[in-house]
Amino acid sequence: MMVSRSEAVTLLLARQGLTTPGYSRSADTSLDGVVACIEAMGVLQIDTIHVVARSPYIVLWSRLGRYDPLLLERALEERRIYEYWSHEASFLPVGHLPCSRVLMHQRDTNPRRVRLIQRMDANAELVSSVLAHVAATGETRAADFARDVPGSGQGWWDWKPEKMVLEDLFMLGRLTVARRERFHRIYRLWEQHFPELDDATLPDDDAVADQHVRVAARALGVATAGWIADYFRRPQAETKAAIARLIASGELIRMEIEDIGLAYATPDTDGLLGEIRAGLRRPSGTILLSPFDPVVWHRARALDLFGFDYRIECYTPEAKRRYGYFSLPILHDGQLVGRLDPKAYRRERRLEIRALHLEPGVQITEGLIGGIALALTEFAAWQDLDDVEILASAPPILRRRLGPALRRLAPKRSRRPVQVSRD
Repeated sequence: MMVSRSEAVTLLLARQGLTTPGYSRSADTSLDGVVACIEAMGVLQIDTIHVVARSPYIVLWSRLGRYDPLLLERALEERRIYEYWSHEASFLPVGHLPCSRVLMHQRDTNPRRVRLIQRMDANAELVSSVLAHVAATGETRAADFARDVPGSGQGWWDWKPEKMVLEDLFMLGRLTVARRERFHRIYRLWEQHFPELDDATLPDDDAVADQHVRVAARALGVATAGWIADYFRRPQAETKAAIARLIASGELIRMEIEDIGLAYATPDTDGLLGEIRAGLRRPSGTILLSPFDPVVWHRARALDLFGFDYRIECYTPEAKRRYGYFSLPILHDGQLVGRLDPKAYRRERRLEIRALHLEPGVQITEGLIGGIALALTEFAAWQDLDDVEILASAPPILRRRLGPALRRLAPKRSRRPVQVSRD
């Protein structure tokens, strides 16, 4: 079956919960809603950069609107999600736990795991000491270990030895992240946190690959083998073998994306595609996306589907940045139309947009002006900020036209988002 690129985009946005903004459709902002959102995506990438809010919180806001960010921490603490490496460091639905556990054991031949084991063997006394501390205290954070000597200034993070051991034990499945406090990891022994999971009953390697392919194919709507492999960072050969097994069992179907080529989808995609072709599913509204949102984290896919060349520039020297340190893609009516570089000033209760760039050829319509203004208003209100200020835009007229629209929406920013108790 052939689908157009426009239909492939709508399938992706529908599966990701992004056909309309969460703030415009009374999305479920409860704990159940947050967990359901992560289950639909299959994976929520973690990143620690904090300009307005950290990436995983923004990803959820894009889909839910004004939810309480503490709900993500509650979901982790209540074991409805867990943390492990997947598409980079990630939060995952608890139903994926057996798959991650297999990967923890599977990596005996992985060069990275071999290096970790060698490093732990070389520091066996320290490893035993850290494990004993975790067992005795129940929960441990890196800050529990005082640094006796100043940092070396070497390495990316210049971690203390105990922090490195905690991270290695986490990677190897000896420890897990029980919860986070101010986004700092709180570690616990794996068997204490997940006593019900029996390592003797774990699925085999093929079953894990099949599960990852199923989840990725559904979360992406319709996807090439390369896109599916990237979603959980699976090897290409294993992904293709899993696709072949799932085609044979009827759990995947072949499709073709116009101008892109062979792709795959879950069988229920036929019904969703029928709704799209009948005009019942049509992307609308304006949504700001995190740089690590599943819609844009695969640069080649964003370019193929949306014609949007996106690269996060926080790792680029400032003099070479075109769009800003932490630019957020702007999704408008199903198209990626631009990006903006935000910064929150908490004391002044102000959201500053240092630069806002539209893609070449994007027409400045009343709908676009109203959509961007509303998205910025909702984004600011979610962060408890009263004012939105745009310093520059390309083209310059965009900034001038957004000013009056933002002033009209100012009362919406005065309505504080509801906070939930941690109790």
